[in-house]
Amino acid sequence: MPVPADRKQRLVTSFQRRVANPLNRRLPFQTLLETTGRTSGLPRTTPVGGRRVGGSFWLVSEFGRKSQYVRNIQADPRVRVRIAGRWHRGTAHLLPDDDPVARLRSLPRFNSAAVRAFGADLLTVRIDLDD
Repeated sequence: MPVPADRKQRLVTSFQRRVANPLNRRLPFQTLLETTGRTSGLPRTTPVGGRRVGGSFWLVSEFGRKSQYVRNIQADPRVRVRIAGRWHRGTAHLLPDDDPVARLRSLPRFNSAAVRAFGADLLTVRIDLDD
């Protein structure tokens, strides 16, 4: 019996917020995305999967515009990304016209499988890095 998309998002988000994200943030080479909280103005750090291609970092949000970090990007697209232990500043762009399933094929396999399995409304995000 399929789980409705809203319930699926609540379950996955709750697990990520309480268990997976706190653990993953501690891993020294976990890729992290830092946004500015749209209400608080405080830095918000989220573990993500993706890949750097030239001067850009690509990722796919599993819950699209409902993801908290995507909502923060909509309010302020200036972000930081920690790739292989090094922080980079950049500007995030939401790409609703990009094919997120095709994009996942070019991103790390393990994370892409999880995004496909748990995601309900995929959205491609490109971060143009300043350096």
